[in-house]
Amino acid sequence: MTNLLLRNVRPMAGDSCDILIKDGKIAAFGQFAPEPGMPVEDGGNSIVIPGLIDAHTHLDKTTWGMPWHENNRAAVLRERIDFERENRSAIGIDPHRQSMRHAIGLAAHGATHIRSHVDIDPTHGLSIVEGIWETREKLRGIIDIEIVAFPQSGVVVMPGTAELLDEALRQGCEVLGGIDPCGIDRDPKGQLDTIFALAVKHQRPIDIHLHEIGDLGAFTMELIFERIRANGMRGKVAISHAFALGMNDYLRVGKLIDELAALDVAILTTGAPSATVPSVMRLKEAGIRVGGGCDGIRDTWGPWGQPDMLDRAKIIGLKNGLRKDRELEHVLHIVSQGGADVMQIEGYGLQTGCTADLTLLTGETLAHAVVDVAPRPLVIKGGRVTARQGQAVMDMP
Repeated sequence: MTNLLLRNVRPMAGDSCDILIKDGKIAAFGQFAPEPGMPVEDGGNSIVIPGLIDAHTHLDKTTWGMPWHENNRAAVLRERIDFERENRSAIGIDPHRQSMRHAIGLAAHGATHIRSHVDIDPTHGLSIVEGIWETREKLRGIIDIEIVAFPQSGVVVMPGTAELLDEALRQGCEVLGGIDPCGIDRDPKGQLDTIFALAVKHQRPIDIHLHEIGDLGAFTMELIFERIRANGMRGKVAISHAFALGMNDYLRVGKLIDELAALDVAILTTGAPSATVPSVMRLKEAGIRVGGGCDGIRDTWGPWGQPDMLDRAKIIGLKNGLRKDRELEHVLHIVSQGGADVMQIEGYGLQTGCTADLTLLTGETLAHAVVDVAPRPLVIKGGRVTARQGQAVMDMP
């Protein structure tokens, strides 16, 4: 945390001003002379927003910086999961090194916070999450990392996983994950009862991957709603992907959205091009918290993706068929304030007293900045410059 005078910036594309930062927090907006010894940065009339947020990613998976990995497997979820679990060590995916590369890439492109799902299974125990814990410590002051204990291979079908999740939460994972209770475990009651019991025991929020589509996904959502009510977990559950909300049944989806709103269930979207996805504007109209994430990037699942939340905003916008400026502004909201709302980050924002986590953008307007996807001129974390023109102050290992 430090002091800084950030000159000549346009908060949320408004009028130009200076931002005075003291002890890592926004102290004032206006026109200022620097105090003795205070560093000064000229924003060059760039737009300034609160730091971008990747609220759904997998830091433990990327092959970024490694030799090219040939993807030659069928696009079948279970096959991808099993291949990765059994081959990641032989391929050389070191959790700490690769998560450093992924996280530094996000920081270079303006992210200040990450929620990362990290695989936990009987094959690897807690070794993968231990690598991400090391990354989190090394990147303190560069980017904040929240870790989801994620049973990607399943809970019921992988004996011993529940005990590992219990230990991971005991040791400090902030969120508990789940995945396709019907499709992966084929026992939705078994998985969801286990997940909710662990969350209640450790007083942790839940973030469940739900790739299940159509009526199956809707059925699983309804089971989740039942357990939120039974366990008093309103406002403490997020559903990632939620592909079922993209099904072609307007009334059925409407009822699910009503339940999401009533129980304050957050949605995390990646705008997946190959799947049905929730309508972000319909969710906005219902007042549902929505965040975004880049998911996995360049990994054994596929070659696509960039560690860049503006790139992801563009994907979400295109997938949702958004064109109006106000719609593009909302997509930017999803990858910034929306992620903070889902993760319930304290002190996030662009008001006096907020933590000085700031990202500068090019463009005349917020919509222009989303479409431009130009290198971020400056990224600030707690008042400290962490990246310039797309290059982080810390090199990738």
